[in-house]
Amino acid sequence: MLPDIEKLLELQAADKEIRRLQEEVAALPKRVAAIERQLAATKAHLEKVRTAAKGDEVNRKKFEVNIKDLQAKISKYRDQSLEVKTNDQYKALLQEIQFAEQEIRLNEDRILETMVNAESREKEVKAAEAELKAKTAEIEREKEEARRVTAEDQAKLAEWNAKRDTLRQAISEDVLRHYDRVIKLRGTGIAEVRDHKCMGCQVMLRPQTHNEVRSGDQIVYCDSCQRALYFNPANEPKLEAVAEPAHSKRRPRPKPDAAQAWFYRPDYGEAGEVLLVFTNDGAGASRCIYDMHSGRQLGDVLNREGHYRQAFPEDLTDTAVRLNGHWEEKEMIEWGLEMPSSALDVLHNDLRAAQREYGKTQKERLPAHAQQSAAS
Repeated sequence: MLPDIEKLLELQAADKEIRRLQEEVAALPKRVAAIERQLAATKAHLEKVRTAAKGDEVNRKKFEVNIKDLQAKISKYRDQSLEVKTNDQYKALLQEIQFAEQEIRLNEDRILETMVNAESREKEVKAAEAELKAKTAEIEREKEEARRVTAEDQAKLAEWNAKRDTLRQAISEDVLRHYDRVIKLRGTGIAEVRDHKCMGCQVMLRPQTHNEVRSGDQIVYCDSCQRALYFNPANEPKLEAVAEPAHSKRRPRPKPDAAQAWFYRPDYGEAGEVLLVFTNDGAGASRCIYDMHSGRQLGDVLNREGHYRQAFPEDLTDTAVRLNGHWEEKEMIEWGLEMPSSALDVLHNDLRAAQREYGKTQKERLPAHAQQSAAS
């Protein structure tokens, strides 16, 4: 792994921890403020209950005063009834006395109601006072905990910032500048490549990009998210050989008279492992060569007269393995100078199927490095 990549991984871990600590420090006052709002709500509830209790007491005293006033009126009316001269006057005083007595009973009922309410209010006040006491103790604990955690986080932040500064000094300026720009936008500036995919944005990589990352000769960036890419062999999925049952479906045979024919060559000169595609078109044939691993086109398309087997006999050696594959000419033109990973996977899988089908005989016929490529 390149030194800059190793440092970037450490730097990203430091940035992540610094960000976590900063968020924790910022969140602590908010948490305390939320508890203080709850405390204020508890105080307001207690004050409301106390006010209601005081209102009941005021009303009770007012009703008692009303009763005394009414009793005084009754006494006055009775005294006056002894001095009246006519029955009409006497009846009028009796009505006033009855009305006053009725008002007294009404005020007594109201006093009884306030006394019942008073018991309930007293319980509410005690409950609100207990809640306020608990909330006050809780907020004090939270404040103390916030002060302790903040002090610890501040100390850790100082250590991580110092480590971050040291790491940044060890990374080249161009790489650091790119990392800073991407991490500001994406949250992370470097991502692992696993199973031909950037784990940062989950986008499949082009075969050429994937091979460049695996080689580790230079820093490679994801075409989609611009994160720096690295490869860890320990995290690469392991392909386990699976024994096929005797009754499993056999691999389809490529048609000998097909207009398009794909072959695998493990020993194609300096190019090494390649994929060759021959296309018959009327009286002529064409040949195109692709790198086995990256899918990049090697050289130009070559055209010759005659069927491809007669036109390119030097390519069809004993090590050539016929593969199943067919794509329309229009689609292949859209490929440009590089096969898509989907087409490359189809041919790789068929090569592995051919080796499993031919078994030991086929493996012995192919060179060792060809077997390793097919299994990769």
